[in-house]
Amino acid sequence: MIREEVAGSTRTPQWKCVESRVDNKRLHYGRFILSPLRKDQASTIGICMRRALLGEIEETRIIHAKFDNVPHEYSMISGIEESVHEILMNLKEIVLRTHSHMDEVQDAFICTKGPKRVTAQDIISPPYVEIVNTTKHIANLRGPVDLCIELKIKRDRGYCIKSQNQSEGYPIDAVFMPVRNVNYSIHSYREESENEKQEILIFEIWTNGSLTPKEALYEASRNLIDLFIPFLHAEEENTNLEEKKNPLTLPLFAFHERFSYRKRGQKEIAWKSIFIDQFQLSSRTYNCLKRSNIHTVLDLLSHSKEDLMRMEDFRAEDGKQILSILKERFAIDLPKNPFSF
Repeated sequence: MIREEVAGSTRTPQWKCVESRVDNKRLHYGRFILSPLRKDQASTIGICMRRALLGEIEETRIIHAKFDNVPHEYSMISGIEESVHEILMNLKEIVLRTHSHMDEVQDAFICTKGPKRVTAQDIISPPYVEIVNTTKHIANLRGPVDLCIELKIKRDRGYCIKSQNQSEGYPIDAVFMPVRNVNYSIHSYREESENEKQEILIFEIWTNGSLTPKEALYEASRNLIDLFIPFLHAEEENTNLEEKKNPLTLPLFAFHERFSYRKRGQKEIAWKSIFIDQFQLSSRTYNCLKRSNIHTVLDLLSHSKEDLMRMEDFRAEDGKQILSILKERFAIDLPKNPFSF
């Protein structure tokens, strides 16, 4: 069955989604295969991708809540069935999906009046933040009581323990892990026309609805590429002493030549695979670039410094931030004239 699904594949490994379903709003499932691979390649890729899927993907969560006139976390508010602590636990389970880059803590709030059942749908959040499980219960207002909560939302990764030095409000433990589970398996086979064994890598991914399994696979792959980029700065063994003393004084686009595997016709591939999402830009700078259809390093190199300054709402400090990132991470600068391959 598996071999039939990958029949006709070339020697170049290719991804294919063989199953995708949504069990509910908080449980998405996807199954993918990568083939053909040589012996032991599937294990190498499987281990790296599983770690990246579980630990390298960002998610947006509620990290802080502030109530009016509440003395402590275990207080009961008159007219509300739940304690403050129970409300905080309910807020912790709300899943958010972000449709834009967010590198700073953002504000959201709940302001409603009973009697009513308060759910996640009552949260007023920034327009680029979507609430996935809108029916999630928060509190039950049994009478004409007002409930006002100021919320802080943040995008991060991993598990963050709440800080104890908050002077106002209540911090919330946040689990920034959109991928619930990952399984991978390896299927080996031998073609009749070839002596060498080949492998098929099969991935099963479950997510919480803040992104799809396909989006998770894409995000994890980009993060892995970003992690391995520094190794491409390594000096050649035969470099002379003077070059070793100045390892960062590379000529313009020298790093680009190495990253493109020194094959003609592949220069564009290197920069096309590095997205500005990985630059940790400010929201202002990121949105300015996106509005101008600049999504990758390749897009950046097709603009001069003067082109960037002519963009709407683009400031000098935004340009300095971009130039600093390009210089520190890739040892390149924006060209005076638009760059072309």
